[in-house]
Amino acid sequence: MSMSQMSQTGRPTDVPPTDTPRRETHATARPRGKLPLSPLLALATAAFMAILTEALPAGVLPEMARDLSVGESAAGQTLTVYAIATGLTALPVVAATAAWRRKRLVLAAVVTFAVANTVTALSSDYPLTMVFRAAAGVAAAVLWAELVGYARRLAPPHLVGRAIAITMAGVPLALSLGIPLGTLLGGLVGWRATFALVSVVSLGLAVWIAVSVPDHPGRRPGAREPVLGALRLPGVVPVLFVVAAYVLAHNILYTYVAAFLDARGMGGARDTVLLVLGVASVVGIAVTGALVDRRLRALTIASTAVFLVAAALLTAPGGGAALVYPAVVLWGLGWGGVSTLLQTAVAGAGGDRAQPLLVTTWNSFMAVGGAAGGVLLDAAGPGSFPWTVLALLVPALLVVAGARTHGFPATRAREQ
Repeated sequence: MSMSQMSQTGRPTDVPPTDTPRRETHATARPRGKLPLSPLLALATAAFMAILTEALPAGVLPEMARDLSVGESAAGQTLTVYAIATGLTALPVVAATAAWRRKRLVLAAVVTFAVANTVTALSSDYPLTMVFRAAAGVAAAVLWAELVGYARRLAPPHLVGRAIAITMAGVPLALSLGIPLGTLLGGLVGWRATFALVSVVSLGLAVWIAVSVPDHPGRRPGAREPVLGALRLPGVVPVLFVVAAYVLAHNILYTYVAAFLDARGMGGARDTVLLVLGVASVVGIAVTGALVDRRLRALTIASTAVFLVAAALLTAPGGGAALVYPAVVLWGLGWGGVSTLLQTAVAGAGGDRAQPLLVTTWNSFMAVGGAAGGVLLDAAGPGSFPWTVLALLVPALLVVAGARTHGFPATRAREQ
């Protein structure tokens, strides 16, 4: 989102923990009691702001396109450039900032969101807007690389899955509640004022993080194993395939949801549809957070299957609200917990080394989704979106079902 929605299970037993921090003092040691809610919620809000910054244009796309004097397809690329920047810079940014203190990185990312959204709110120049959207995408690459590790360090061993479910809940909440609210505000006060408000909230978040979130040291030079080596671990490639297919399917439909609804005669219900998506996603988040430590495989199969059924409903020609709303409910139920599920799966298969690979895959295919959706919109119309989603989710479901030993096992080892 970028992205980066998601729960961490620890390293496989055959991978030594070579990417540990320089030292772990009493102040930074993993707690043994309850979850520290204030720092976890601050991190969840950071994830929320990263996705809100990325996806807000989807809710105000026609208005942005008009004010920037470009078509809707070009305006949609404001999402694409953000995701491209996140995907392309995730690996080099993680390497370049490995020795930095962790809170400094998170604060820098949040402040960059504030600056980028301020420029977006003020700019009438399309290229300038795209430059600062890309800068925000780089900041998101920093943030996504840090959130899961932070949540793991804040949580007692038996609550790691729940801690990261809390942290990554900001992803679907932003897409499902933040964007509808942004769409509503865009209609009431204008899209520029909405982006300006997001900037103010980002600055407030920076203060919250500075006060609430503990700091951690960077990593020792030369201590980390090569990230790409995680691709050789059993289960990592199947999980990344599912990430790519699911994120691509979601973003093709989500980025151009306004055009899709217009074609169904529901253009005036855009904010309501996104709100329904949000409420359903909250249910998906709650179920996933409660069960992810015990039911990873079953939840991932269910998440993919209900989104697939939603796409099948949307293929019905001429289907109006009677089909759209049930489909959106199923879509939200599937999407709500998917970031936690896929982060849990990739962490179980590849440990910390696989995190930058997930960030790169997730955001690269968010970018591809925005670009592909624009091509489909111009070439085949919005009616092609649900068929494309079906074509992507069927193989994803088959991979989840097949990766029963590595990737999406029925049971997984507890965090040590």
